[in-house]
Amino acid sequence: MKAVVLTKPGDASVLEYKDVATPEIKPGWSLIKIKGFGINRSEIFTRNGWSPSVKLPRILGIEGVGEIAATSDTKHLPKGQTVATLMGGMGRAFDGSYAEYALIPNNNIYPVTTHLSWPELAAVPETYFTAYGSLLNLKLQKNDMLLIRGATSGVGVAAAKLAKAIDPSVKVYGTTRDLAKSDQLKAVGFDGVFEDKANELQVGDQRFDKILELIGPLTMINSLSVVKPSGIVCVTGELGGVWSVDDFDPISAIPAGAYLTGFSSDSITEEKFNDLLQLIEMHHLDIAPTKTFDLAHTGDAQAFLDSDHSFGKVVVLP
Repeated sequence: MKAVVLTKPGDASVLEYKDVATPEIKPGWSLIKIKGFGINRSEIFTRNGWSPSVKLPRILGIEGVGEIAATSDTKHLPKGQTVATLMGGMGRAFDGSYAEYALIPNNNIYPVTTHLSWPELAAVPETYFTAYGSLLNLKLQKNDMLLIRGATSGVGVAAAKLAKAIDPSVKVYGTTRDLAKSDQLKAVGFDGVFEDKANELQVGDQRFDKILELIGPLTMINSLSVVKPSGIVCVTGELGGVWSVDDFDPISAIPAGAYLTGFSSDSITEEKFNDLLQLIEMHHLDIAPTKTFDLAHTGDAQAFLDSDHSFGKVVVLP
């Protein structure tokens, strides 16, 4: 089969498109014919050499959608079944979705029923589930003012669309380092846009009921400073490339009465994922990826996502 293999850290050019052996199934694992996968920042971090636990060579890819090609569980995962998969060590502890086929543990494969096209479905797993789970943790209420920090990212755009579907009365605001992207953000559902300048929010005296923090530990303290009393900040992403907060004092950093939580897509279940698909289809959300590439140009897909021009979700269709 064709696959994209990382053998050494570097820029997008180090990703090799090459022939490798198609995996054979083994007990507890099944083979997925990959129909599409999204590009994620964590895969770029790994390519850069920032994931020391990942042993090279490795086929990256922490998510994917497709059909069961060969199975060790004919009852739950029959051949031809449409499925999604994400996290659980794929693309890190074992080879992932940057390939025509991927061998995945059965407990990390989720059967789905959907009318979405392959490009649409490929945009969902990691990005939309992360946004969905984070919004559930934020416990949105009627007329909430929601701030999404890192709004132009795939998860940021997804969260804006899902928040409006969950409760149309919610006012959704986004942040960006480039205010030239304001029109793009408003076109996908944001009610307003604020500048993120040198990791400081330019919001004046404005305060928010809920904040989805996608930049991560780099800006978390600053986000906590603009949440209302009894509000919630959910830290989900690490777009800022910083993994922890030095000398974090929760008593002084978290406003009295406010709440700080987090979300990881490792909490996925088949039921939750299909609930998300039902929400998307019920509200006819436009979840088409911003840009698509073929497998041979996966490096170009990563380079685009890593550029100043990126916006929304980038998908590869093998």
